[in-house]
Amino acid sequence: MRRTLILGVLAVVAVLVVVPVVHIFIVALSEGVGTYWQNLFAEPDTRQSIILTLTVVPIAVLANLIFGIAAAWAIARFNFSGRTLLAALIDLPFAVSPVVAGLMFVLIFGLQGYLGPFLREHGYSVIPYVVSIPGVILFALLFFFLLPTDRRGRHGFFKYPWLAVLLGSGAVFGTLVFAQRYFDIWPRNQSLKIIFAIPGLILATAFVTVPFVARELIPIMEAVGPDEELAAVSLGANGWQMFWHITVPNIKWGLVYGIILSNARAMGEFGAVYVVSGHIAGKTDTMPLRIEKLFQEYHLQASFAVASLLTLVAILTLAVKTKLETKIPSAANLAEPTTTEVR
Repeated sequence: MRRTLILGVLAVVAVLVVVPVVHIFIVALSEGVGTYWQNLFAEPDTRQSIILTLTVVPIAVLANLIFGIAAAWAIARFNFSGRTLLAALIDLPFAVSPVVAGLMFVLIFGLQGYLGPFLREHGYSVIPYVVSIPGVILFALLFFFLLPTDRRGRHGFFKYPWLAVLLGSGAVFGTLVFAQRYFDIWPRNQSLKIIFAIPGLILATAFVTVPFVARELIPIMEAVGPDEELAAVSLGANGWQMFWHITVPNIKWGLVYGIILSNARAMGEFGAVYVVSGHIAGKTDTMPLRIEKLFQEYHLQASFAVASLLTLVAILTLAVKTKLETKIPSAANLAEPTTTEVR
């Protein structure tokens, strides 16, 4: 029975995984390495799809990295109304079809959507204000991170933290808006497109990859507990010092693991991106969309060449993922007291 099960599993893996992967590289390299290279980089539309993918994916992963850390910290460290709802909403992209997610963005930002007409007419005029809001949030976070926990150690504007944050946020907001308008960073008298443009691709990719970082960090932070962070604060560390010297070392492998999974998912996303991109060759085609288009046009070698590039990324991701799994301690190991703690 044991041998039968092992052979059955190996046969299934060979048929469903090994044979297709090998076939991708055989077809991609069937006409030689020179043709393979030309199929990837000589064709302008294919080259642009690679560049676009390498532009969209890092931005989406970075956004999910920031959100994932913030969401995991909030869920693992605080009890508040709506905590369960927030945890459920983080898992929403797992339950919703990517095509439905793309359609959702079309209904919101499309020409006939809720915000589409407004953005078409006034989009770039409000962009300086919208872009300045994250700057204000970042200023407030840095201020409280650097705020001394001991009231006796606060000097200058740190003595009145809320007043300093209010005045500083207003100054940061005004400065950012003025700088964007003064240097003409954003075009004028032009409509802002979200759907069928790069912003829509970033939104769709970020949505489908939301859970990966947060879901890797939440169990690790819950297992580690807040004791070390509280000890650091009680010894006079500010929020920034606590985060970099206590929190990050405890979650670093889970963080890297979540980033790798998020990157792999973002690189291969098809459904949501297909809906919001418009499938415009040379402009909004990412690598998965380009593969589908080349295949439909019977350019098999070119299609498999781009597919092989994604496959290489997948294999590399799998190798790094397997390596990192040995680095991430289990919840049981994290919860087990050390010899020092017992003493």
